Amino acid sequence: MSTKDWLEKDFYKVLGVSKTAEPDEIKKAYRKLARKYHPDSNAGDASAEAKFKEVSEAYDVVGDAKKRKEYDEARRLFGSGGFRMPGSGGTAGGQGGFGFDVGDLFNRSGSTGGGGLGDILGGMFGGGAGRTTTTTSTARPRRGADIETEATIEFAEAVNGVTVALRMTSDEPCKTCRGTGAKYGTVPKVCLKCEGTGMQTSVQGGVFAMTEPCTECKGRGLVVDQPCETCHGSGRGQSSKTMQVRIPAGVQDNQRIRLKGKGAAGERGGPAGDLYVSVHVKPHRIFGRQGEHLTLTVPVSFTEAALGAEIKVPTLDGLPVTVRIPAGTANGSKLRVRGKGSVRRDGTKGDLLLTIEVQVPHELTDEQRTKLQEFNTASAQPDLRAGLFGSS
Repeated sequence: MSTKDWLEKDFYKVLGVSKTAEPDEIKKAYRKLARKYHPDSNAGDASAEAKFKEVSEAYDVVGDAKKRKEYDEARRLFGSGGFRMPGSGGTAGGQGGFGFDVGDLFNRSGSTGGGGLGDILGGMFGGGAGRTTTTTSTARPRRGADIETEATIEFAEAVNGVTVALRMTSDEPCKTCRGTGAKYGTVPKVCLKCEGTGMQTSVQGGVFAMTEPCTECKGRGLVVDQPCETCHGSGRGQSSKTMQVRIPAGVQDNQRIRLKGKGAAGERGGPAGDLYVSVHVKPHRIFGRQGEHLTLTVPVSFTEAALGAEIKVPTLDGLPVTVRIPAGTANGSKLRVRGKGSVRRDGTKGDLLLTIEVQVPHELTDEQRTKLQEFNTASAQPDLRAGLFGSS
């Protein structure tokens, strides 16, 4: 991405967030737009694909804390079209300023007499000071882009782990020309303008310098006389592939998993980017989760709670276990079945936490009513609500 892109493109506007948005808000906005414009959901829609790339480019900058800080600073200094020195009160061309406009710098960036901002923005964009029209450093390997995708799995799969197939579309070297950009049977040539570095540095008045991708080779360091018919000389192409991805046991709903080196392929021998998978877990009909433990609400009868009982309860693996209900168990009491919960990172399992729910019958037969009245008379319990009316 060129310096000009950083100054002219409003990445916050692309994502639909304010300049003061928190990282979580930016991430949420990106994921919403990425899902909306993802090529898999808009097959054959070139405008959606272009929008997807634009959204990804914006998030690559403002979604990274360091890049975002540099981008905001660059926009503050140069984004208005005029140069503003830190601490100064005006822009270039104004009172006390310099007689040139930042737009002129970009328009003349490829000429020997043109202006450049490399000395000032060198730390931001990877450029450096220079007084020649082309750099002499060698082109460096370029890391592949990161890829974001989503996967929806069942509750039991989240607890025990599962391997899922994900279909992804990413940018990679063109298969026809193998990334050279040249027609089959021909080879690309080293760009004479940048001497194969892919970058050029321009100087304005011997003071300001700017390093940008070479305008002749578009930053590749190579030019082709006969472009590849598939990629039209860019050397890049779209790839769709299905990848088997292992979702680890114990993953939580909305957890983001990073798979190193599974993203887009790099350039010039650079490493591949990473794959980030946002996992969505479907809720279970009866089980819930509490960290590493599973939860289950167990209904018991009034007599089971009062007299005590042994009951069977289900587990996620399908094998029921027998649980002892102590006599006098109150509604809402908690019981624990060890080792029947979710898998931890060390391979051990959490517990199954039971919540007792005492069921009171809604209807009674005459015999049941008589027996309960006899029980109530025989129990002779004190007034359970006497404490509610005590003096304050």
